[in-house]
Amino acid sequence: MKRKRFYYIIKLQYLGFRYHGWQKQPDVITVEKMLDKTLNYVLEGQKFKVMAAGRTDAKVSVNQTFIELFMYDEALDLEAFLPYFNENLPQDIRALSIEETDAKFNIIQHSKQKEYHYYFCYGQKMHPFAAPFLLNVRENLDLDIMQIAAKYFEGEHDFYSFTFRPTPTTNFDGHILSCEILENDVIQANFFPEKSYYLKVIGKGFKRQQIRLMMGALLDLGQHKISLEEFIKYIDGKNRIKLTHVAPASGLILHKVDLD
Repeated sequence: MKRKRFYYIIKLQYLGFRYHGWQKQPDVITVEKMLDKTLNYVLEGQKFKVMAAGRTDAKVSVNQTFIELFMYDEALDLEAFLPYFNENLPQDIRALSIEETDAKFNIIQHSKQKEYHYYFCYGQKMHPFAAPFLLNVRENLDLDIMQIAAKYFEGEHDFYSFTFRPTPTTNFDGHILSCEILENDVIQANFFPEKSYYLKVIGKGFKRQQIRLMMGALLDLGQHKISLEEFIKYIDGKNRIKLTHVAPASGLILHKVDLD
């Protein structure tokens, strides 16, 4: 007899600073491992499966994303589930909402676009409490040229130079809808520096560590380690220039995921 399935979408956010990324791995704490552990407890061993809209690297945080929860045999009481789930989740993971869907929904295929932010400050050493959220560059940065350069990422490109450890089957083509550097008015705290900034990138999907490689190139440009002409060559993947400056993960936040 075929088991009945139930399908749910959970909106989720988490601080990634103490996690070794999303995906379960042996001997380390990951977000997926903590979610599975919590779900196994609150569902009292009932069979389930979780699928994410995307994976994050170690120390990367998420302001808003989605996971799909598959349940077998018995439906959830949604009104009771959400507060009980949050009560048992770690302090640095929160479920924002849950709704029922159906078998036609696929969280990977229905991810319309993602918006990433990379937060940074420069010029002075920042308060240590800001370390999970901001990259602190001690040198001065030429912010004007970085803002000009960020716009070159927009559109369709061969992102060979901005793909970390590609495989023989990796597709380097990508489309960035918007890319700009703005003054930070999104996340604030009284221990943040007076001024901070963020790289805002919106696209359908991204290569492994693409945003961090993009930020690394922009930082090299802002410190005048490379010229704008050299930077522009990176964006044309036909040049097959291999980049090695991967910006630290702790400045990167998946700001939101939009679903179809």
